[in-house]
Amino acid sequence: MNTSGILRVSDQGLSLQTGNEIIWSAKTSILMKNPVARLLGSGNLVVRDDDHHMNNTEDFVWQSFDYPADNLLPGMKMGIDLVTGLERYLTSWKSANDPSTGSFTDRLDPHGFPQFFRFKDSAKWSRTGPWNGWQFSGAPKSNQSGLYTEKFVFNEKEIYYKLDSVRGTSADVRFHLTPNGDIKFLFWNYQEQFWKPYVTFSLSNCEQYKLCGANGLCKISNSPRCECLTGFIPKFPEKWKEGDWSGGCVRKKKLDCGTKAGFLKNTRVKLPDTRYSWYDLRMTLEQCRRLCLKNCSCIAYTNADIRSGGSGCLLWFNELSDSRGYTEEGEDIYVKMASSELVKRLMWIILIPAVIALTSLYMLLLWKRKQNIKENMKLSSESVALTELESEDRELPSVDFKRIANATDNFSRKNKLGEGGFGPVYKGIWNGGHEIAVKRLSKHSGQGQDEFINEVSCIGKLQHRNLVTLLGCCTEKGERILIYEYMANKSLDSFIFDNEGRNSMDWLQRSNIINGIARGLLYLHQDSKLRIIHRDLKASNILLDHEMNPKISDFGMARCFRGSQTEGYTSRIVGTYGYMSPEYASDGQFSVKSDVYSFGVILMEIVSGKKNRLFDHADQSLNLLGHAWRSYNEDKLLGLIDEVLLDSSNQMELFRVIQIGLLCVQEDPNDRPFMSEVLLMLSSKMQLPRPKKPGFFMERTFQDTDHLLDDFKFSSCNRSAITSLLPRQ
Repeated sequence: MNTSGILRVSDQGLSLQTGNEIIWSAKTSILMKNPVARLLGSGNLVVRDDDHHMNNTEDFVWQSFDYPADNLLPGMKMGIDLVTGLERYLTSWKSANDPSTGSFTDRLDPHGFPQFFRFKDSAKWSRTGPWNGWQFSGAPKSNQSGLYTEKFVFNEKEIYYKLDSVRGTSADVRFHLTPNGDIKFLFWNYQEQFWKPYVTFSLSNCEQYKLCGANGLCKISNSPRCECLTGFIPKFPEKWKEGDWSGGCVRKKKLDCGTKAGFLKNTRVKLPDTRYSWYDLRMTLEQCRRLCLKNCSCIAYTNADIRSGGSGCLLWFNELSDSRGYTEEGEDIYVKMASSELVKRLMWIILIPAVIALTSLYMLLLWKRKQNIKENMKLSSESVALTELESEDRELPSVDFKRIANATDNFSRKNKLGEGGFGPVYKGIWNGGHEIAVKRLSKHSGQGQDEFINEVSCIGKLQHRNLVTLLGCCTEKGERILIYEYMANKSLDSFIFDNEGRNSMDWLQRSNIINGIARGLLYLHQDSKLRIIHRDLKASNILLDHEMNPKISDFGMARCFRGSQTEGYTSRIVGTYGYMSPEYASDGQFSVKSDVYSFGVILMEIVSGKKNRLFDHADQSLNLLGHAWRSYNEDKLLGLIDEVLLDSSNQMELFRVIQIGLLCVQEDPNDRPFMSEVLLMLSSKMQLPRPKKPGFFMERTFQDTDHLLDDFKFSSCNRSAITSLLPRQ
């Protein structure tokens, strides 16, 4: 391949050629007597006629800023010149190493109220929403650090968006459209001399264009993602239940022109598609409301500009599509409804608070009456509960407090092994020399009697080589103490997340640990007396004995089911971020598939030696699952594997285990395998299905703002550590 070339400046413009072949040219409409090309500090390559001493941008005969590629730099316009017809838009590369035209473009749509669309090939992929005076309606608040300013110009001559650096004209920051359609915001780190990612805007489900169809609303925290706007129902209910939301929603009560109507305020939403909207920037919101009320085709209205209390009028007709619900951001939109629907809703709005107030008053009186009784009976009730527990679990020995104190040297600091949500853990030695681990409930623990009883009742009945053995308990004098077999090698996280520990753990050991955890989970889910869902499976809850055999521990959050029950719901979400499945974290729904998700995360961590939540990569801001998913799709799995394991004889097995891990962390629990299937996959050569995308992987990861600004100001501060643990409640 010929890599040499010449950039030639002539009286007709620029041309790039290899030998005698011109491979690119930019011709100008003006013949220049003394053509000069210059690369400005802003990154703009300009051509001018030096005879005329042109100094401002209007005098440039040609400039590269009029033809963006995959980067938007400060001072560069993205939009349409309505006078000349020149359109400036971003186009992605085909790949990171191939600058030919890729699949994605970001361009302005001037129809209706202007907004930007991202296209994949010729199909609409996502939408920013209209500019609201501060930002685009559907855009996240990315500029919280003040690294840049934004400008949106909308007049009869041109419509464009522009990014400006806080340093004026220098190209310190940029937006980059990646080959896979993400937008990265990067800033130049002068100290380390490289472009440093600040945030990546990856597409979540809710940013896919028209995911929920007409009159639907997407909420990323919901499961399922889509719901109908208030007053609307699914057009095709059966398809809607199956997860096909493309048919959208229709009104419960038809809105005819003669029907009396009003408006229902919807708050914190990304404004619907404005392609077929109407606007007037001079009207007030009240004038806008009256205009929409008079027009039979108008179905919704809002302010076009939210600054200074709001101004301008924006009207929608026919349907509301590509809306999204937020918990904090978003705007208000007023949707036209039949008056009869509004009256029903108003009755409920009045009735529900009244019922709640009366119920609350009754409950308060009842609570006051019982409070004294409760206080007087607290100690005795705990004693009764613990006595009943001991009676129920006769298999579990009750141990004298004095004997435990002697075994731990009166809970001395030198014998302390660590501290968890339950309380401190001590090493102890019985008279016969047998080593034990003693977990003592702290008086200030986030866990209490319920968790203590839960752990004893769950694990006290279990016997499996891959579950930690509970030897006894103590409930004397208000104490809550659990006694376990001692694990000489502590927990799994102390190995795989420690440089020295990882180096000592080869693939054979890690493979044995993976299989051991899988066997332990299968026993809990299928083979034990009760079906048990752990709910807090993570690397720190996998203990290792003296032979490095894994044992699942910490059953304080576990749920036990009898019969054929396999799932449940809770309003109290407990567990650890990074290991919790999406349906559990967002809806409180837990099942055996929740544990399968957690197992998949652990599997990825074992293979990579990296934590899911604190995973860091120079070229992206995804978590470990996102990096694994991208590596799998791009056939770059070697970069995911812990370098300690990069032995050619193990590579195919490692690739297979990663694929199994991705199957376990799929977003939809119905797609995840059961643990019986996981064990079969691990122990056989059976063909594996292709995994679907994981849950919780498209993260917009913001670095700590203070440290980011320190970097920008040439500070040598290290990035602060961010904990991934959810505090126990």
